[in-house]
Amino acid sequence: MSEEIYDEKKQQIVSVAEKQQFNDGSSDDIALDRRMIISRFRAMNNIGDTGDSDPLADKTSSYLYDMLLETSLEDSIEILSKVLVEHYGDPNFDNSSYNKIEKMVQGPDAYGTDIETYELDTRLEAVVINYHSPYPEVRAVTDAFDDPTLPVETIRAYLLGCIWVAIGAFINEFFFFRQPSLTLHSTVIQLFLYPCGKLSEYLPNWGFSVRGTRYSLNPGPWNFKEQMLATIMVNVGGQTSNWMSMTVTLRHKIFFGYEWADFGFVFVMNFASLFFGYGLAGMMRKLVIFPVKAVFPNVLPTLALSRALVVKETKSSINGWTISRHNFFFLMFGLSFFYFFIPSVLFKALSTFNWMTWIAPQNVKLAVVTGSFLGFGLNPLATFDWAVINYTTPLVYPFNAWMNKFAGVLISGIIVLALYFSNYKWTGYIPLNSNAIFDRFGKTFNVSRILTNGQFDEVKYQNYSTPYISAGNIVGTGGLWAVYTCTFTYILISEHKLLWETTKKLGHSIRHPFDNSLEEFNDPHSRLMSRYKEVPDWWYIAVLIVGCATALAAIFAWPTTVPVWTLICIFLFNIAMLMPTLVVFSRTGYSMGFGAFSVIIAGYMDPGNAITNIVIRMWGYNIDNQSESFIGDQKIAHYARIPQRATFRCQMIATFIQCCCTAGAVEALLTSVKDFCNPIQADKFTCPFPRSVYSDAIMFGIINPDRVLNTLYPALKHSFYIGALIAIPFGFAQLKWPQKIKYINPAVMGYGTLLWGGTYNLSYYIPGAYFSFFFMYYIRKRYTAWWSKYNYILTSGLSAGVAFSGVIIFATLQYTQVPSISWWGNNVYASGVDYARVASTYTVPEDGFGLQPGQYH
Repeated sequence: MSEEIYDEKKQQIVSVAEKQQFNDGSSDDIALDRRMIISRFRAMNNIGDTGDSDPLADKTSSYLYDMLLETSLEDSIEILSKVLVEHYGDPNFDNSSYNKIEKMVQGPDAYGTDIETYELDTRLEAVVINYHSPYPEVRAVTDAFDDPTLPVETIRAYLLGCIWVAIGAFINEFFFFRQPSLTLHSTVIQLFLYPCGKLSEYLPNWGFSVRGTRYSLNPGPWNFKEQMLATIMVNVGGQTSNWMSMTVTLRHKIFFGYEWADFGFVFVMNFASLFFGYGLAGMMRKLVIFPVKAVFPNVLPTLALSRALVVKETKSSINGWTISRHNFFFLMFGLSFFYFFIPSVLFKALSTFNWMTWIAPQNVKLAVVTGSFLGFGLNPLATFDWAVINYTTPLVYPFNAWMNKFAGVLISGIIVLALYFSNYKWTGYIPLNSNAIFDRFGKTFNVSRILTNGQFDEVKYQNYSTPYISAGNIVGTGGLWAVYTCTFTYILISEHKLLWETTKKLGHSIRHPFDNSLEEFNDPHSRLMSRYKEVPDWWYIAVLIVGCATALAAIFAWPTTVPVWTLICIFLFNIAMLMPTLVVFSRTGYSMGFGAFSVIIAGYMDPGNAITNIVIRMWGYNIDNQSESFIGDQKIAHYARIPQRATFRCQMIATFIQCCCTAGAVEALLTSVKDFCNPIQADKFTCPFPRSVYSDAIMFGIINPDRVLNTLYPALKHSFYIGALIAIPFGFAQLKWPQKIKYINPAVMGYGTLLWGGTYNLSYYIPGAYFSFFFMYYIRKRYTAWWSKYNYILTSGLSAGVAFSGVIIFATLQYTQVPSISWWGNNVYASGVDYARVASTYTVPEDGFGLQPGQYH
């Protein structure tokens, strides 16, 4: 909001608020009958008439009821006046709610009800916002109060967290190199944590005391905060490390085979990248953790699941539904678990329902436009598999953010089709949407044909082929580069005040590292968290310095040949890009790594050096990816009232365990798995991602970007300034008309272009559009209370069922290579050119297409 609009709006609100003094004190004379409050509560939350149940019987509602009795109409109008200013142009603040609050501030005549109803509704709205949250999705998964007496950092919570971090990190890393991979999702581990926690209630009450505080093996019933502490550890540390794929590319003889890249180098670089990202995340708390607008929609299902498992709730009837969250979760989990066997084992065509290609299985153009594997994916009924529907997590992201990205997918998809059917840069000779690199014969580019003893050979290159990419890859790559400058420019313009204030706060934190940051924030969550000791900024600064110093030490201590200045440049680049991308991430849930972009940067900074390309790629991705992961979990802790210092300790411990376990998993693979990374490896440990890293290191490291961009795809270089040019009008329009165009976000639209150039297409987005509209718009708007209670439990239950079922199917059927059932329902989807993924519109000439040998510069 511009300074002028801000001041004008504030003055209007204050003036109107002053006119409400005619009601001063009258609210105290109104008897706040509980039945009347319940009636208005139902009406405002679209609950409907549900008999004699009391929707205010749960603890949070009872707490808000008490606050209502203490809040006058005058206080309520003051609260709502501030809300109108603070959430002016906020895309996550619903327009209908904003307009309703405007009428409340203007008075009973504008609101259109009797004085009694007006006063009660105004006070209800103010209390919910001031003592809980302005966002219904946040209210659905958090409490309005805190119980500081609940034990958090218990021995059993740390023990279970460490055990499951080790199990998750090792298993996920070990099986990441298999195709298909096996993933132990954090959702599944949450399910394991809960019974483990309940079993710990039978441990003996043995313990010890330190400074008057007793630490016991069994401090009582397993509680929500213990569950969340262990969950945060698993979220942070129970995952794979991107650096491990780079390690395999560097060490394995099938790739570069550098013997100096030993376990010590691998561990130190892994440690450095993870902890640097963590230190950077902590420095950004004032930007995206404490502000109430930083909703973080992607973390809300995690909170919802843990609450459903652990927290006992008061039985209530919501739109006629009386089932508890706990029972509803396990009902959805069970149904999803058993149903997933149908599209995965018994009737695979339901998963990839490419029914239009069944009409003419060998029709290439039909497959290109409607196919789920080869083509564009234009299919209105593309799947009956939740695993496919949930690819876009339609029940998590806000409807406006989801539709922004979907709009970007559609617009860029039309460009993909236009390029392909016009045969732009010979894209008609290769598949429409592929991330592979092709030679002039339409075959996968054979990197070994341009190398001699691992080094680029100009003669061989001129005699073989220049690399070609698909139409989808052209659009995806161009969109990727454009979205960086678009995001940076758009946030720099539209949120320049926020960025400037945050920068000043960061500077203040560096100069005064012992100050309390939470004192600057007055929202309900920050007020409740202020009772706990804050983590001083200098702790995070120290972690940041240690991570940076460790990385530089590794570069010097091992013969990497990586120029130190390139590492410093990528540090600074990521720090500069982190602030604007975190603003988008915190409000929409959509994140953006810089790995692919770093490949190009490294190619220009140190041409001909594949090691620099790989190392810079890792830092470009890991710094921001790890920062976003750490920040997301810190927001979970903020919502769950986990003390900051407890979060700091558990994240540090989990990250160190992850360093050890992921490095150990790769060491075990390299030393014990026969034919590891061989395309015909018996257990399918074929290393698809390290192979992509290897190809990219050759193409953009050894060959370097100039040969590819200047000779064949010079238009891609224009993507950088095109992204910035697109962002400029949107940024200034957001400043001038924030409330009118708050639902349009060019940065999120740009993220939609990243779909192309891979193995996904519209068939993975269209099903999600139906679910996003129905649940995140229609149900949320018409049946708010039902949506608040069940929406995140629904997506968590379905996703957990699919994940757990997938683990069972993998372990019992796929890994043991049990033959699949052969019948029409399991064969029809793979019977045509769509499944083969290699068909093209044009026939490749015998001497190849495109530039001829000797013309590659």
